Amino acid sequence: MYSFTEHKPHYMTGLINKWLKIRYPQNFIIKNPLTGTFLIALFVFGFAVLYKPFNAHAAKALNFGATMAVYSFLSGFFIFLSIRLLKTFRYFSDSTDWNIFKELLSVFIVLLALGIAIYLLGFIIEPSAYRLNISTLLNSLKGAFLTGIIPLFFFTATNYRYLLSDNINQTEDSVVRPGSKSQPPEDLIQISSQLKKEELSFYPSQFLYAESDGNYVVFYLNINNQVKKEIIRNSINNIEQQLSGIPYILRIHRAFIVNLKKVRSRQGNTLGYLIKLTESEFKIPVSRKNTKVFNNLLALYHN
Repeated sequence: MYSFTEHKPHYMTGLINKWLKIRYPQNFIIKNPLTGTFLIALFVFGFAVLYKPFNAHAAKALNFGATMAVYSFLSGFFIFLSIRLLKTFRYFSDSTDWNIFKELLSVFIVLLALGIAIYLLGFIIEPSAYRLNISTLLNSLKGAFLTGIIPLFFFTATNYRYLLSDNINQTEDSVVRPGSKSQPPEDLIQISSQLKKEELSFYPSQFLYAESDGNYVVFYLNINNQVKKEIIRNSINNIEQQLSGIPYILRIHRAFIVNLKKVRSRQGNTLGYLIKLTESEFKIPVSRKNTKVFNNLLALYHN
């Protein structure tokens, strides 16, 4: 007799792997290294002066505050260089293709760079100290991780909503359970706006259509069996480019982009159509110049 319990470790491993691949916004510090490293340096300085962690002490030529200031801001410079170097690698270069694993790995690399920087700076700031040993290096790494992890993970945690509800449910559904039919996983779509603090994310299967409205684009999404309306300040041309990687999402009119998998009816001829979607009674026009492509793709995704 088949037992799901026997395959539970395999299932959990798959679930963790899928969770790590969830699309996630890039950490503010990684995305903005100049501002980000200044914030880290400022935090580390304040933390060191207030709490004097890990037996921190002043250099001979400086008082304690000046010593911590030199450590903090020179370390910030090394962090800035490490982030810029990180972004030269193709794997970390595209912020739009970011996920949980890349987020955690980049935070780890930055903390590692901070620890090494603190260790090396000690040879300059504290020349009389004997530092050429593993225990001192490990102590520097420990101090960097326990201090630097606070500001880094603060900016990671501010995007926690990407791990909740629909994202987690989608991830669990995309894991193939033993004995069940395989379902291809979906990647989270992240739509950027002309407003820096405005963004929108959804899965392809949640997208019904988008409509141009002056300087804005109105998105209609089916989330938890409810059609929701979201507005982003952007042009329909730019939104079309952002959705171009999904073949069944098509711009069918100068003002409309639709999910072809959601089309349930079509009226008209080669001069143009009016279509309806599965979760909407609104009639959406298909312009004459788009009817051929629309027909070909509609037949492909409805067979």
